[in-house]
Amino acid sequence: MKSSFEIAGLRVEPGQRRAEVLELVCAGVPLKMPLYVLNGAGEGPTLVVTAGIHGAEYVGIEAALRLAQRTDPQALRGQLVVAPIASQLAFAKRAIYICPPDGKNLNRCFPGNPAGTFAEQLADWIFTNLIRHADFYLDLHGGDMNEALIPFSIVRRSGNAALDDRSLALSQAFGLPYVVGSVVRGSTYAAATELGIPSVLAEVGGQGLWPEDQVRQMSEGLARAMRHLGLSSQTAPPAPPTRLLEEMHWLRSEHDGLFYPQVAVGERVEAGQALGRVADYLGNSLQAVVAPADGVVLFLVTTLAMNQGDPLLAVGA
Repeated sequence: MKSSFEIAGLRVEPGQRRAEVLELVCAGVPLKMPLYVLNGAGEGPTLVVTAGIHGAEYVGIEAALRLAQRTDPQALRGQLVVAPIASQLAFAKRAIYICPPDGKNLNRCFPGNPAGTFAEQLADWIFTNLIRHADFYLDLHGGDMNEALIPFSIVRRSGNAALDDRSLALSQAFGLPYVVGSVVRGSTYAAATELGIPSVLAEVGGQGLWPEDQVRQMSEGLARAMRHLGLSSQTAPPAPPTRLLEEMHWLRSEHDGLFYPQVAVGERVEAGQALGRVADYLGNSLQAVVAPADGVVLFLVTTLAMNQGDPLLAVGA
């Protein structure tokens, strides 16, 4: 007989779902952590899904909520853990990139530090209480409130062929058009991969919007991933072919001022091609933005306002 399942202090019996809003304190700052735990009636792996690591990436948040609410635990084989709004204070403040209490990017703080600043302590809580208990891990993202984006997934190349193959297979089952092999230090999926957990970061949507077609695209990817892992027999449209990109080149602003892009997301570019410019507050050009390699524009900041050090766009090569 299958046993109960416990994670983050929530115990759930087989075939049951439990939803709670946990009250946490990180670096002396109170916050809430919505959490769904589903213990399937049948045996199977544990899948942990997070969304809202960046609080204004709404497509992933809504898709995660629907997954947690609509999955039938009686039909589930294994365990499903969903944290749909992982950075609740950023969500409440509609903050891009950062956690408001300390101004740090949560997705550069993993696996975290229990004695660190707010974002570092929150990363530690998420990693210690959720991610490290996973057999498989999915982190749902998108373009932030100031970014346009074409759908793609990211996996970390660990050098462990068996682990990398499992992460790549999961990303291909998810079925977004591009898969990028990338290492971003301090990210959720990189920290999970270092622990030996097959992991994928999926990106859909942007610009503070959550249109139904984009939520459906993310939800269909989740359904395919669940079926691929054996947690569910739910049907979904077949995954379209994915294209593997080996590098992700981030281009950043060297100045405060205004950003004038000359390309759109999804556009193919060639090394040396002009992609845009950064100007000062009088409109005088300060920085020419040039493609570092042949590839495709994966995301693009769409606000006129630009700050020194902020990303401008990324090219997948």
